[in-house]
Amino acid sequence: MMSLESSVQAFAREGFTHQFGKPAVAAKDDPEWRKLRDTGTRLWLDTGDIDEAGKLWNSSFDALTTNNTLLNKEIQKGIYDDLVAKAAGVVLDAAPKIGEQDLVLEIAFILNAHHALRLVDKFDANVSVELHTDLANDVKRTVAYGKRYFAICPERFYVKVPLTPAGYLGARKLVQAGIPINFTLGFSARHNYVAALLTKPDYVNVFLGRLNSVVADNKLGDGHNVGEKATLATQRELLDLRKTGRVKTKLIAASIRSGEQIGALAGVDVFTMPTKAAAEYRAKPLPKVTSQVANNPDVPLASGVTLAQFNAETLWAVPQKFKDAVEQLLKQNLDALQPADVQTHFEKAGFPDFLPQWSAADTQTAAKDGKIPVYATWKDRLAAGKVGLDALMNLSAFYSFATDQKALDDRIRSLLKKAKFLS
Repeated sequence: MMSLESSVQAFAREGFTHQFGKPAVAAKDDPEWRKLRDTGTRLWLDTGDIDEAGKLWNSSFDALTTNNTLLNKEIQKGIYDDLVAKAAGVVLDAAPKIGEQDLVLEIAFILNAHHALRLVDKFDANVSVELHTDLANDVKRTVAYGKRYFAICPERFYVKVPLTPAGYLGARKLVQAGIPINFTLGFSARHNYVAALLTKPDYVNVFLGRLNSVVADNKLGDGHNVGEKATLATQRELLDLRKTGRVKTKLIAASIRSGEQIGALAGVDVFTMPTKAAAEYRAKPLPKVTSQVANNPDVPLASGVTLAQFNAETLWAVPQKFKDAVEQLLKQNLDALQPADVQTHFEKAGFPDFLPQWSAADTQTAAKDGKIPVYATWKDRLAAGKVGLDALMNLSAFYSFATDQKALDDRIRSLLKKAKFLS
């Protein structure tokens, strides 16, 4: 009898006969998108919606990204309801004593892989597939499932690992195994400076749109340029590291909210664009596109508000003392590190706000707030330097993804009960 891993892999790939290099849709050239490509920016779409992606796809695009939220949107349409029962049968045949949550996790894994393979088949694109949020604090399981994702489609899959202390270490092990990693849920230059040197992933991210939203939604300013400033500062740090040959990591500008931001960030390594923002840009493209990487935009704030009040400079500043702390970390036996060791290292180095030790109450608050934290709840800790804005945004983003992952899991459970696999 085949192992669970082999059975799931075979089932996920069932019917997938794609000829690589031959997309199902003919990608036409688009000179407006080519202008952006010519600044050095690779263009990806941030969607799981195959029909919406097809309306925009052109020869300047080469990848798509999915995540827990985007996959949940597709699953909730009911398009894979019949697949759930079939998947459950495969999993239970291979592992009849599997627990309920692990059964649900395996089926979610299958659904994610199956949908990503449909994207590959349609567009012949590289596709980023994201790990289940239950794995985010477990190095061993991050590595195991990351390897399993990659094995399903090594020709086109990038594995998305979320930025957590365990994620830094799990992604590092996956990179060492030769697996292309999209290290996600980054919010700052320092987040990604550490990732580039410690983990060495192919890609890191700045979720720039959410940074603008946290300032605007909490009336700390109008939100303009917060994410853009953090993204451009991150790009410059990575360019410096690449010039010295220390890393090859590239930056993804993620959580783009508008066509205007696309033009303002020209020259950043990669854009992953929601279809709405991409359509906005294409409707009003810049007549002339030049790299904006050297730009360091000002961040307008509300009257009486300072950046220090919400520890905002953690988004774009990578001070020398922080870089020294990273160098000291790199001198350790990295493959023997535990997640808590990474947290403790930065705390002792004078940066307790970088990877804070979150309490159960903190995580409950973040889950309740959603993707944009409520400033009033956190303002004292932000102002005191106990929590970085980048760390807080990472926490909130993770739990917003976890909420969507739970909605996906709950649909799986309901279908399993309907099919009598669960009581």
